[in-house]
Amino acid sequence: ADYLDNGNNKMAIQQADKLLKKHKDLHCAKVLKAIGLQRTGKQDEAYALAQEVAALEPTDDNSLQALTILYREMHRPELVTKLYEAAVKKVPNSEEYHSHLFMAYARVGEYKKMQQAGMALYKIVPKNPYYFWSVMSLIMQSISAQDENLSKTMFLPLAERMVEKMVKEDKIEAEAEVELYYMILERLEKYKEALDVVRGKLGEKLTSELQSRENKCMAMYKKLHKWPECNALARRLLLKNSDDWQFYITYFDSVFQLIDESWTPPAEEEHSLEGEVHCSIEQAVNFIEERITEESKSSRPLRGPYLAKLELIRRLRHRGCNDEYKLGDPEELMFQYFKKFGDKPCCFTDLKVFVDLLPPSQYTKFIRQLLDVIPLTVVAENEVALPGDIKALQQHLCVVQLSRLLGIYHAMEKKQKLAVVRELMLRYRHGLEFGKSCLKTELQFSDYYCLLAVHLLLDLWLEGEEAAVWQCLTLLEEGLSHSPSNAQFKLLLIRIYCRLGAFEPVSELYSSLDAKHIQHDTIGYLLTRYAGSLGHYAAASQSCNFALRFFHSNQKDTSEYIIQAYKYGAFEKIPEFIAFRNRLNSSLHFAQVRTERMLLDLLLEANISTSLEESIKSMSLSPEEDDIPWKDLRDNRDLTVLFSWDPKDRDISEEHRKLSLEEETLWLRIRSLTLRLVSGLPTLGHTIQPKNSEKTAENGVSSKIDTIRALLQQLEAAVDSGKKFLEQKIQYPVLGPPPTRMAGFFSNGSCQCQTSLFYLVSDIYELDTNGLEDSAEIQERIGNSFKSLVERLTDLFNKCKGDLIEVRDGTLKTHPNLLENLVFFVETISIALWVSSYCDSVLRPFKSNLQKKKKKKKESSVAMPPVFTHFLDYVTELQTLTSNVIDHIKGLEIILTALKLEELSLKDTLLLQEEKKFTKTVQGKVQSSYHHSVQEIGELLKKRLDTIKKLKI
Repeated sequence: ADYLDNGNNKMAIQQADKLLKKHKDLHCAKVLKAIGLQRTGKQDEAYALAQEVAALEPTDDNSLQALTILYREMHRPELVTKLYEAAVKKVPNSEEYHSHLFMAYARVGEYKKMQQAGMALYKIVPKNPYYFWSVMSLIMQSISAQDENLSKTMFLPLAERMVEKMVKEDKIEAEAEVELYYMILERLEKYKEALDVVRGKLGEKLTSELQSRENKCMAMYKKLHKWPECNALARRLLLKNSDDWQFYITYFDSVFQLIDESWTPPAEEEHSLEGEVHCSIEQAVNFIEERITEESKSSRPLRGPYLAKLELIRRLRHRGCNDEYKLGDPEELMFQYFKKFGDKPCCFTDLKVFVDLLPPSQYTKFIRQLLDVIPLTVVAENEVALPGDIKALQQHLCVVQLSRLLGIYHAMEKKQKLAVVRELMLRYRHGLEFGKSCLKTELQFSDYYCLLAVHLLLDLWLEGEEAAVWQCLTLLEEGLSHSPSNAQFKLLLIRIYCRLGAFEPVSELYSSLDAKHIQHDTIGYLLTRYAGSLGHYAAASQSCNFALRFFHSNQKDTSEYIIQAYKYGAFEKIPEFIAFRNRLNSSLHFAQVRTERMLLDLLLEANISTSLEESIKSMSLSPEEDDIPWKDLRDNRDLTVLFSWDPKDRDISEEHRKLSLEEETLWLRIRSLTLRLVSGLPTLGHTIQPKNSEKTAENGVSSKIDTIRALLQQLEAAVDSGKKFLEQKIQYPVLGPPPTRMAGFFSNGSCQCQTSLFYLVSDIYELDTNGLEDSAEIQERIGNSFKSLVERLTDLFNKCKGDLIEVRDGTLKTHPNLLENLVFFVETISIALWVSSYCDSVLRPFKSNLQKKKKKKKESSVAMPPVFTHFLDYVTELQTLTSNVIDHIKGLEIILTALKLEELSLKDTLLLQEEKKFTKTVQGKVQSSYHHSVQEIGELLKKRLDTIKKLKI
């Protein structure tokens, strides 16, 4: 066992063998040997050995534990259940084995069996947790039931009765048990009963979370529309803590609900269960004013009351009745707020919510008013006034962010914008002085200046200023050198490098972000969208692996979380874990990565290192199966991960999200159908020709071609939808979701090429079933397809021609679309070759039959059917075309190597010496990345050329 723990699996196997020589039937040694075999890649031997032990139904703890570990490593949790089912039969009173059995069922989600196992445990050892395990398993059955009616009429009422029994017998002990009762009543929509539980004696047990009882009461009051109670409770909680924002929201919601219902408090008795109720605007206004007066006496400044006043103004304006209640001018209130909290980083995000209370005509005046109160010192004449400490710097930063948000920078001319960029960078470099003692992992106080300068340059770039994008990269690289942990710098660099078509620097940037767990799903798209499409195949493989490893381990990990939740009685978390798992399983990104990963593997290996058939078999792909949950696809991407200070009309909107999801789904459908069509090719190959009757198609194969024809129709439909979508000419914001590769796929002709290749498959199949005799028409059709395919592929190649990087007026311009086209060309030619090898497998047997006939008849002139010459010409032309592309790529490599970037006269001589250093680095990275892409594409094409040479019939 020690050897296994240290990862020395071979020694572990040797030691186990020694032991087994002495004690032939030592179960535990056999299992430990099996674990060693499993870890050295001998899965089959390991499985056989384990089953040998399992068949003996061991009951010693060591063997059971070891087998559990082994099955878990094999990803076969269902075998653990069988193991403990047998153990429990032999040792029926073992609490330990029963609880292991329960957990084994939990791993595979067998809720009904969990319920039974829980009750069996409770009978052996009447401990409360076991009883409630069983109750929770009923709730899980209700959640997973397809039929909602069933869960409301059977599972939940049964769970409720089980808990009620314990309540009546006064056996409720722990907080978790009350939580569970509340959860059942809430799911049954018995809100009044749930409220009684929380307010009653049982509710006293709810102590682990702050305000747990109050929050639960509030939720029930809302469900029951008891607005007086909502209001009174919120009011009471705000008196205790006037900084708790959620209760302000509830307080306002309920006040206005009560006003709309013209509710009046009863004359004699209490206003409500929770005490006094406010039901008029006057009361609300006074209440907020009182909170502000109270705040001025408190020892530390609280933001809540001031923001609540702005919130109230906003709501009153919305109702068109603000002016009657002299709450003050929002502009003045925001100015006062800034004076009080401007040196806190949260000041900007607090005010951002309320800027729409300002009239646009006041924007510039408002900003000037804020600037006037910041203590900045002028060092020399005509110099920029700079902050003397971190507080003043934070205040100034807040104003700059607000200027951007109010659109003041957007309205400027190019010259003004450049002047602002200069000023911001000056302030950024000056601000670095305050952060000299910062650790590597801390951000510099002035980092936002640099980011804002880059945002301004991005505006200029989008307006057609080519040099601006290089300056963006320069400033970001400089920023990163001073603040190596700044994720915003890294994310923005990733986006810009990808827009320019340079993937190489991105891999390193992304891995330094150290994305954890769920982030592989939320920001993984930044990586996987570009790796493959820019020709970095190895990096693409790796980035898909990162993501897939996370998605696959999520399955296993979630089971462990659920088990821990049972052990510690955190029942309300269990449905959350299940929902989390489902959300990840139906993640759009997961489906994309799976599909692209398989296409990539085929591209790099099929018919190069292994045959297409073997590759597809190893991925267990089949054209009939579609494992993508189209109806439930969840877009888990975080599209706001990049900070943006843009005004609402320029920022990413809900509409953008919807459109992006639609586009991603359409593109995924096209890719998934392409993959399934390719996976159908090997299924058409026939092994033995039926004797004498070439026309009898076996049922098996004929249904296979039907599958392919059906998929082809679906592909046509998906392509049509895709084209319709693109007609809308959608422009996402520059920092919004990146567009898919769909537009390029259609415009460069890859799409038409790939679809006609699959139509060709159908024709060849027809030729195969009809034979050569009376198929002149089909043969001609195939010949024409070959001709038009070569033309289309040549067209596609022409769209790849041109310089990838060119120097124009002293600035670099990259052409990522040429690179993307080259990548599509490689993919399309690969599909063409897979289809050709299918043609080859059909034509070869025909040819050998003809040669046999020739010998029999001893005639020298048996006419060769035209399809053979068509195919030979086609293969020869493919070979020539591929050789030409390889030569073109060699040419690109030479040009890229020869580019002397140093000689670029950077027109903007305003660049400081240190900036020049970063500019050089940035341009070098882009050049090297393009060089790398071209090399990888060239290497792959050479391998494909070798496979073409094998195709001569």
